[in-house]
Amino acid sequence: MLAARNIHYDMSDRARAIACGGIGSIHLLARRVGLIDAIDRDVRLLKVHLPYHESDHVLNIAYNILAGGQCLQDLELLRNDEAYLDALGTSRIPDPTTAGDFCRRFTSADQVNALQDAINSVRVGVWKQHAESDPCFFDRATLDADGTLAPTDACCKQGIDISYDGQWGYHPLLISLANTKESLYLLNRSGNRPSHEDAAKYLDKAIALCRNAGCRSILLRGDTDFSQTAHLDRWDDQKDVQFLFGIDAMPNLKLKAELLDKSAWRELARQPRYQVKTEERTKPADVKEKIIAERNFKNLRLRCEHVAEIDYQPVKCKRSYRLIICRKTIDVERGQEKLWDEYRYFFYITNDRQTPVHEGVLRANGRCDQENLIEQLKNGVHAMRLPTDTLLSNWAYMVMASLAWTLKAWWGLMLPAAQGSGRAGDAAAKAARARQKHEVVRMEFKRFVASVIRLPCQIIRSGRKLDHSG
Repeated sequence: MLAARNIHYDMSDRARAIACGGIGSIHLLARRVGLIDAIDRDVRLLKVHLPYHESDHVLNIAYNILAGGQCLQDLELLRNDEAYLDALGTSRIPDPTTAGDFCRRFTSADQVNALQDAINSVRVGVWKQHAESDPCFFDRATLDADGTLAPTDACCKQGIDISYDGQWGYHPLLISLANTKESLYLLNRSGNRPSHEDAAKYLDKAIALCRNAGCRSILLRGDTDFSQTAHLDRWDDQKDVQFLFGIDAMPNLKLKAELLDKSAWRELARQPRYQVKTEERTKPADVKEKIIAERNFKNLRLRCEHVAEIDYQPVKCKRSYRLIICRKTIDVERGQEKLWDEYRYFFYITNDRQTPVHEGVLRANGRCDQENLIEQLKNGVHAMRLPTDTLLSNWAYMVMASLAWTLKAWWGLMLPAAQGSGRAGDAAAKAARARQKHEVVRMEFKRFVASVIRLPCQIIRSGRKLDHSG
């Protein structure tokens, strides 16, 4: 079917085109929301601006990721592309060596945090503009905290150490907003540091950020490494803050759960992942189950889940809180025969006493979506490639590279409220635009680049303006 033969290419010298034509719209977005001015105002690293400012370096790294680059060395291709330079209205951009030197200019944590605070100051304005078309946006902000490993085989990177699973590298902390999947704060740490280290400090910064934006309620979530019992009383005193943290299944908690009366348990019913729009398809044969049975392997099969709640006062707290218990009943089988029932307990501590217990479990499980964000930052944006040789410079690179993901989210949030068919006040048009915004915000980075950035364009200079002809 692919019958093409004798394909010839004729490269025109006068045609000035690029494959990533959408980068111009991202630059206009950064200028419109005030990101460039905020970075130049709050980040002071260069004594003389000849020719670059701090914003030039930061956006250069973020645009490299958006244009399809994966590392600093990919800047070499862009700086030699005259059409790319024309698209951004510049005659030059920093080369890979200069970009790496800029990362190493971050010599203190305060300087990296100044960059994050500059980005977040602009983020508040983006949220407020989006809230004009989505009045419910500020009803509740859900903040997730988690750590991840950034492994490396290099031996000369300052700050690396061996992690709990034997990998050498760093152990970054991520504080994100679940509503829009934005990275609010990143903290780079040595590889052997615990997940919860400094989490309370950056959660407090995120709380202040959301409160300043106008959020009426703030929910903190984290897994068992982030129970933060030393800070629960302080957060509970803040009337607009709720928390929902996992707690390790310690022997005393398991004993409390086992001593509960049967009447205290309620079965947990989970909603299906999606609704079948036509007819449910026939499921294929489970090959894995067949092999397990044939080879007489031990098999664990989840039969049901039950939930209950009790009051519990952690040792470091002065008051008791609601402890939600999820009990999973697991059938232990070997071959075709059932051996026994096994119970596994999961505990969640919260100061929210109004939400039904089953909804509390489902809300806690929603934190797992942050793993998808971490995956996008690691393998979509490549923000944890660790291109330099110090902990602080690699931290700065993580922040600048993750700005590419942030610009993607802002691009979706800043879409006009209603366009095309339908009047501006038409409910159907508003609903359609809201779905488009949500789709862009939740979109994987690779798909966003392919859909929005990789737009072949010819760059034409005319009448003191740049025409991007797709």
